[in-house]
Amino acid sequence: MMKKYKLGLYEKAMRNTMSWSEKLRCTKECGYDYLEICIDATDEKINRIFMDQREKKEIVDTIFEEGIPIGSMSVSALTKYALGDPNEEIRKKAMEIAEKSIQLAVDLGVRTVMIPGYDIYFGESTIETKKYFLENIKKISEIAEREGILVGFETMENNFMNTTGKAVQYVNMVDSAYLKIYPDAGNITNAAVDNQHDVCEDLSLGKGKLIALHLKETKPGRFREVPFCTGHVPFEKIIDTAWKLGVRRYVTELWDIGEDTWKEDILFASQSMRKILDQQV
Repeated sequence: MMKKYKLGLYEKAMRNTMSWSEKLRCTKECGYDYLEICIDATDEKINRIFMDQREKKEIVDTIFEEGIPIGSMSVSALTKYALGDPNEEIRKKAMEIAEKSIQLAVDLGVRTVMIPGYDIYFGESTIETKKYFLENIKKISEIAEREGILVGFETMENNFMNTTGKAVQYVNMVDSAYLKIYPDAGNITNAAVDNQHDVCEDLSLGKGKLIALHLKETKPGRFREVPFCTGHVPFEKIIDTAWKLGVRRYVTELWDIGEDTWKEDILFASQSMRKILDQQV
């Protein structure tokens, strides 16, 4: 019987030195349904968008050989190369990364591309940066419409788009069937604690606009590298709310930080989140 949901694994949870075959096999062995590929701000990962057809075909062949897909893509490079940066050259680079990432997604069979909800990260958010961000998001939406790829805003750490409600505002302004929201459970939890609102009420503001959910553990003021079930994210409440809102794709977001237990950490994340998700079925 086909599962009623799918659980993906964030690529950077695994050792960076692993081959595609090893990463896909590890993803499968740890109980996941798909891998989320990362295009981060390192030259190594950005260079993926310039792969030739032979390199792309090798990855696709490996996907079929290992029997597990690359189901989504995180384009976190748009943190360093921000869509709203006052520097025109940086904005051009950001748009090149965005467009070529969507094209790579098409070639690899990826349906969902997540982009960070930042107008600017290394700098001050202003009327100007917000204007540039909106202009470029509209262009990205047109590319996504052409290519048939769903693009989702990730809710981030800073005040610009740290809640589902804030992401909804930009989705409504653009009004594209291909621009939606891909919330981060940890980030919206931290925002809810800081702003004293209910995290599930915030998530519910995205009704009809949510395409997937990042499952990430956080603590107040700490957004990364918090082991699962050691922080304050109310996963049961958030997953229950997301499920009722129609979310059926989830990704555990964690990082390999050099510990010998990296694979055990991945397995624990899979098992602990599936335990909650299976209660929804």
